[in-house]
Amino acid sequence: MIRRFDVAIVGGGILGLAHAWSAARRGLSVALFERDRQASGASVRNFGMIWPIGQPAGERLHLALTSRSIWRELSREAGFWLDPCGSLHLAYHDDEWHVLHEFADRASDRGYSCEMLSSEQTLRRFPAVVADGLRGSLYSHTECCVDPRQAIALLPQYLSQKFGVACFFGQTVVSIESPRLRTASGKVFEAERILICSGNDFDTLFPEELARAALRRCKLQMMRTVPQPKAWRLGPHVAGGLTLSHYTAFADCPTLVALRHRIETTMPEYVRYGIHVMASQNQLGEVILGDSHEYEEEIEPFDKPFIDELILDYLNKLIRLPVQTLQARWNGIYVKHAQRAIYSEQLQPGVFLRVAPGGAGMTLSFGLAEKFFAD
Repeated sequence: MIRRFDVAIVGGGILGLAHAWSAARRGLSVALFERDRQASGASVRNFGMIWPIGQPAGERLHLALTSRSIWRELSREAGFWLDPCGSLHLAYHDDEWHVLHEFADRASDRGYSCEMLSSEQTLRRFPAVVADGLRGSLYSHTECCVDPRQAIALLPQYLSQKFGVACFFGQTVVSIESPRLRTASGKVFEAERILICSGNDFDTLFPEELARAALRRCKLQMMRTVPQPKAWRLGPHVAGGLTLSHYTAFADCPTLVALRHRIETTMPEYVRYGIHVMASQNQLGEVILGDSHEYEEEIEPFDKPFIDELILDYLNKLIRLPVQTLQARWNGIYVKHAQRAIYSEQLQPGVFLRVAPGGAGMTLSFGLAEKFFAD
């Protein structure tokens, strides 16, 4: 017997879950297929940051803020933890301080909600920050934190119970010929629309199309501390000057050129491995630390311990944790397109490839899904 749905989604990570939610809330019948027993890719191997401050003004910032609103709604309905913690960019060099001022001067007109803090204001509000050499900071009100392991585990249950989404975990989709898709167990399904949100799997479905798509895999190294003692809280997500040259939100700040030049000449290893240091804290009190960026031919299965040491060295110039003992180290791989926030193509009538939110899946996925079903 062939089961029929309005929408079938291949991939149970955050991008697939977001599209399932957007379709189901519009009254469409939805089937969600995930090859593993539970999602185990990039969607559960990240900071848990919903990070609008990193998105450029315009459509992508709007998508990020839309996602943020949906995350907050779903945390209440699905029962996962969410902290509207905000974010803090710390400046320890004049060029970092200048970039933050340039960004803040235009932020309100562009749709950002943030404020500049002096060194004294920063230290008074956020005592974990290192005082030595601090020029000040930019505090943004919009960022949130979730525990991706918890959220990605609870969302399928919520979608099933609330909207009747049929979730097929441990079911690999091996072929698609619109309107049919077939799993490795031989089961056949039909759907008017089939969305492929398959992360970094370029081999199972439409490998030739994916090979032509100019997509790049990116490997990150990350760490997690033990729970901090006595209910200690970091507060906002924390980032430093390295992050200013990573996110496109800051790309048109005139003094970013000088900042990049200093980093390239004085911190070549950080540039070589794409390291920009950030920290977030989950509901268990664990602090998530990272990350690095190695692309395609550089990616190997073995992590580089010296990258972790570079991350920790820089972290210690930004914040002081009560306990820095690590309980986990891991890597994750996401997919990035050179120009697009997401790679979207119609491969067959009713079959859409939707991949590569470029490391911003937690930030953009719900906004991207809403735009897809609204168009």
